[in-house]
Amino acid sequence: MVRSWAAKHNHGMDFAAVLVVLGVLAGVLTTVAGLGGGVLLVLALSLLTSPAEALVVSSPALLVGNLHRLVAGRREVDRGIARALACGALPGSALGGLLAVAVPAAVLEALLVATTALALARTFGWLSFRPGGRALAPAGFGVGAATATTGGGALMLSPLLLATGLTGARYVATSAAVAVSIHVGRLLGYGAGGLITRGSLVAAAVLAVAIIVGNAFGQRLRRRIDAATGTRLELGVLLVCVALALVGLA
Repeated sequence: MVRSWAAKHNHGMDFAAVLVVLGVLAGVLTTVAGLGGGVLLVLALSLLTSPAEALVVSSPALLVGNLHRLVAGRREVDRGIARALACGALPGSALGGLLAVAVPAAVLEALLVATTALALARTFGWLSFRPGGRALAPAGFGVGAATATTGGGALMLSPLLLATGLTGARYVATSAAVAVSIHVGRLLGYGAGGLITRGSLVAAAVLAVAIIVGNAFGQRLRRRIDAATGTRLELGVLLVCVALALVGLA
């Protein structure tokens, strides 16, 4: 289904350079703000190829990038929250990857608005609710399915994690842990559905190396940002990404 990337892009080196730039930006953005890299990749790649190819190519690259972030921040992971979300996210993303159909826009938008409102309310002290394990597993299933079918699941994962009270390094590390389970599941689904080809894997490998480089830059930047600035950045990136999704750009 996914045609050869080399055949589709006559200027192979130019396209590889674009992949490198996108990968570095995605790595920096996700490491510093906790999200945004995946949205950036899917959005940009969708402008260069089909949405399905954008999802398939970005997934293995994002898996490598999140594994790198997880190893670097493994001591900061909130294991209870990560485990609860992963229990739902892994099967949800596998099913979504196998079906490869879009989540209805109205449903995704409603979830985005609801979870973002919850995160903002808790951050500003308007709400003390903290989602428990029973609520996180079903939410993880929805996030996984949305990521595999639209790439927008990270926009729901971020406010969900913020609503649990996670911030800073713990937020970034726990987000990476959950993302690993999501990308493993969606790759299983894409593979079972015959969407993964040699060409897509080559493009994904270029992206993966670039993301790791971006992660390294992002880690240096993160150490220079204080807690208050980091929280504002996390919320700011979240709101921008949600705005893009709601106007149909993501």
